[in-house]
Amino acid sequence: MSLVAMQEAWDVLAEVPDPEVPVLSVCDLGIVREVDSRADGLHVVLTPTYSGCPATEAIEAAVRDALERAQLGPVHVEQRLAPAWTSDWISDDGRRKLREYGIAPPSGSAAVPSGSQPVRLMARGIACPRCDSAATERISAFGSTACKSLYRCTACREPFEYFKPI
Repeated sequence: MSLVAMQEAWDVLAEVPDPEVPVLSVCDLGIVREVDSRADGLHVVLTPTYSGCPATEAIEAAVRDALERAQLGPVHVEQRLAPAWTSDWISDDGRRKLREYGIAPPSGSAAVPSGSQPVRLMARGIACPRCDSAATERISAFGSTACKSLYRCTACREPFEYFKPI
């Protein structure tokens, strides 16, 4: 497959929406890890946002369908769990799209070694995606999906979801 065709494959994938947050593409989320041309067809590596994500099969089917509709098949999709997906893989454009959609993107965090297991430090003061105020409060650890929590802005009084850092 030529470099032009490989770029076309990436362009097609950039239009495949995430089924849970349709304003984001699978590329915005950073779950498309590799696209490679092989003798038996196009090989796409996906890393789900977490191993129990209920959208994993739908995403795989959407990726395969989009690439085959663009006549870039046959398509082989591999699910790769290591390294595990992290919200750090969400693109800057994806973070902007989340904010514009009314979901606060994951805040900055740092992995700090503690023995052999990393500990994630979470930032405080999640900014409201509507008015940008840091005067917010968590009202539920879980939002519409397990990867989001529910917040309320005490400045504009609007509720919003926060995409948790993972």
